[in-house]
Amino acid sequence: MNKWLVGLAFTGVLVGCGSDNDNDEIAPNLSSKALLGEQLYSDVNLSFTRSQSCATCHNPEHGFIDERLNDASLNNKASAGSLGDNGTSIGDRNAPTAAYASFSPEFFHGTRARTATQASDDYEGFLGGQFWDGREDDLAGQAGGPPTNPDEMAMPDKASVIDRLQEHSEYVAAFEYLYGVDIFNDTDAAYLAMAQSIGEFEKTDAFSPFDSKYDRSLSGDYIYPVLSKARTGKTLFFSSDFTCASCHQLHSLGNKQEVFTSFEYHNIGVPENTALRIINGATGPDNGLFKNPAASDEAQKGKFKVPTLRNVGVSAPYMHNGVFQELETVLHFYEHAKLRSRNLDNENITDDIINPESGQLFSAAEVNENIEHELLGSNDKNLTPENVEAIVCFLISLTDARYEHLLDAQKVSQCDF
Repeated sequence: MNKWLVGLAFTGVLVGCGSDNDNDEIAPNLSSKALLGEQLYSDVNLSFTRSQSCATCHNPEHGFIDERLNDASLNNKASAGSLGDNGTSIGDRNAPTAAYASFSPEFFHGTRARTATQASDDYEGFLGGQFWDGREDDLAGQAGGPPTNPDEMAMPDKASVIDRLQEHSEYVAAFEYLYGVDIFNDTDAAYLAMAQSIGEFEKTDAFSPFDSKYDRSLSGDYIYPVLSKARTGKTLFFSSDFTCASCHQLHSLGNKQEVFTSFEYHNIGVPENTALRIINGATGPDNGLFKNPAASDEAQKGKFKVPTLRNVGVSAPYMHNGVFQELETVLHFYEHAKLRSRNLDNENITDDIINPESGQLFSAAEVNENIEHELLGSNDKNLTPENVEAIVCFLISLTDARYEHLLDAQKVSQCDF
């Protein structure tokens, strides 16, 4: 049985280490907020038709993404948009991984100094938050959104969610133990307690194990073979010859808490996912950060939070709208974006990069305003096919150990791990 979907079971135990309650009363098995959150995370009863949980769209067994197929799936691959509890609604954005999300700071406007290995100047703008547009500050805010979203878990209101919680005496005991005996007298407080518990679970090592080949190379438990493509790709990734690290490196090289995202916001000119929109009926451009009430000025149109690259080898499709299915396509897109940006000042630079998934030139940006042309065009070194293959191999090495079996076996063999 999937260990994340085990049934609820409680027995009385003495309060032990790690409890959120410091008294000496007898505690249920769910004696910490994280343990309670673990059960809530996989509880389908928190959706209207009792068919969907947090784990449905952020599956712990698949890199905390939504790997399901639906009407918007292409070539029998995971859909760019998630299917809601109602069985019909399909989202307009790709569900981001919940892995390593706990490292995102609360949403704020500020500056971030880039390291010596990064090719561009320091960043100034919005940072952090949860969701692609940072509209929630923290994990609890994010966890509280889907249950009452009509296109997701579709519960009519918070009170309905709390009623579902109180159907289980075990939950009642845990909530009252952790949050006070009168917690269910206040619907908003009880709902926040639920969201906070899920957030505490998302802070555990289950979401952020830091045990990929890359991590093991930092501890000396793994060595990239000298002539391997992955080792070459690592060098290229962190090189100032390219701009990968500018947005996907948070700490100095070798830091053991590297999450491979800067939590910055950028418009890199990603095309519209027309196929998805034909299915879900969405119209008009997705303006990203501009939709965040705390950042709703014209200069934020088209910007989205930089995603982590951890587990990127098993978390397709890619970009905020899931428009690309393969990592190789993403790298070709960046080459296209670089040439497009450099062409602004030099009309002799030709952008003739082909999207390998469509066999055609890359489509125009969905939001043409605020594209980061200076950042994208900050170097003139071209990605060769060998470069692309090497960087993909390095990205594959960022896969948590528990997900390595999900990697494309042929790609792994070609990477010489």
